[in-house]
Amino acid sequence: MSTQTTRTQKPSRNGLELLAKHNGWLVVVTIALLLVAWAIAVSVSGVPSFLLPSPTGVWNKFQSILADGTLLSNTLVTLYEVLLGLFMGSVVAMTLGYWLAKSRLMEKILSPYLVASQAIPVVAIAPLLVIWFGSGIFSKILICSLTVFFPVLVNTMIGFRAVPENLRDLMRSLRATRWQKLRFLEIPAALPVLFGGLRIGATLSVIGAVVGEFVGSDRGLGFLINVGRGQYDTALVFVSIFTLILMALMLYGLAMLAEKRATRWKAERH
Repeated sequence: MSTQTTRTQKPSRNGLELLAKHNGWLVVVTIALLLVAWAIAVSVSGVPSFLLPSPTGVWNKFQSILADGTLLSNTLVTLYEVLLGLFMGSVVAMTLGYWLAKSRLMEKILSPYLVASQAIPVVAIAPLLVIWFGSGIFSKILICSLTVFFPVLVNTMIGFRAVPENLRDLMRSLRATRWQKLRFLEIPAALPVLFGGLRIGATLSVIGAVVGEFVGSDRGLGFLINVGRGQYDTALVFVSIFTLILMALMLYGLAMLAEKRATRWKAERH
């Protein structure tokens, strides 16, 4: 019976690996087709480059600002804001989320305020934060943290409340302390949902940093977008946007990699 089960599992794993490989090639082919269509559209329509640059023009701009260090220096500023904002927002959200997951009363008290805070767009409060905390890097980190906070908070509450009650009863029967329950039961059981919130937060943190840089900054990729917009340098805007996309994809991929490593025991069990 076990031999038959093993034999039936192998083709499915091989099929998944082949599917993943084909999906990777599909992404590359799709990007190539989009670039070709973009180049053809620009050449046929005759649109001025300050409205829609060609892929070659964007590539030339990328090479020029990479060579003089403009792209790298501003990317590092935005990445610093994103990482700190993601860290601060996630830590506060997970701490508060665990507390609210344990206390229904506190959830009823604080939930209206938390939901109301999400009804206000970050773009609307970003100018206030810049006025209150200055146009330095701290206000950008704070905006990132606020952007990340709510999705991580909700996922934390869902994750800890999804722990099976029979396992909680088992830990109580073993007379486990609160710390032992948290370490050996609650955190491992909630990890998949927690990392789901982190993946969302990783992409939203990039948006938060750019919003803060739009409002007031003299550094960062958001600042480069503002410069490109003011100078009608659309190629610079495209380079900055593509760099932001790449940053978000890298952060999302790192979150997925961390999830796979942290939940390796789950895969081994299955």
